Amino acid sequence: MNILDNIVKDKLKEVSLKKELIPTQVLEQTPFFDRKTISLVKKLRASSTGIIAEFKRRSPSKPLINDTANVDNVAIGYEHAGVCGMSVLTDEIYFGGTLDDLITARQSCNLPLLRKDFVIDEYQLLEAKAFGADVILLIAAILTREEIKQFSELAKSLQLDVLLEVHNEAELHKSIMPSLDMLGVNNRNLKTFEVSLDTSKTLSNIIPDDFVKVSESGISSIEAIKELQPYGYQGFLIGENFMKTDDPGKSATEFINKLKV
Repeated sequence: MNILDNIVKDKLKEVSLKKELIPTQVLEQTPFFDRKTISLVKKLRASSTGIIAEFKRRSPSKPLINDTANVDNVAIGYEHAGVCGMSVLTDEIYFGGTLDDLITARQSCNLPLLRKDFVIDEYQLLEAKAFGADVILLIAAILTREEIKQFSELAKSLQLDVLLEVHNEAELHKSIMPSLDMLGVNNRNLKTFEVSLDTSKTLSNIIPDDFVKVSESGISSIEAIKELQPYGYQGFLIGENFMKTDDPGKSATEFINKLKV
């Protein structure tokens, strides 16, 4: 089994337990459930930089990235830096995140917030909405075409933007449908954890222009972004690069200022 198989196995157990503890009716009655969402797609289309900055404590490939950063400080810092959106990891077992991180970020900034997790059940979309998310991530590698359609259509009915993540051409072909807003290409090979921007370059030609193209993983330099922009990418998800510093917001500010030059 690869790491993704293990994550999905644990996620199925986690969601099953949560559904017993917190019924969907409770989620639908939370204050944020009826909040008007902020579109990440619109922000990316209007931006010349396209940075989506991540809050991430650790990952399977990096056991420790930052265990001292406060979500509220980072959210405020990212907003001040002028990022287009903020990605918040809510998986606890593998990434050290929680839904509390999402709600804290929501209370601290007016950025579009992406709930970054491993969606395998409609319940998680209601949860995302209830905890203040504006965008959800769907990962093609763990979902069937029918599930992608089901989850993305529910997300649209909740006014959530949908970012669909692919790793290769086969995943891309099975996934393209009108209920998606953004197509994210993950440059990390999930089996070897190696990163190559060639993945984004190769897949760019077969992503229809109706979707905002987002490149994920391995974006750690201005050069990487400048290299990918001619391929039509308008969004760049940056996590570890900012989070491994003492002040992620300041790092994002410096990065964006250099990118604008």
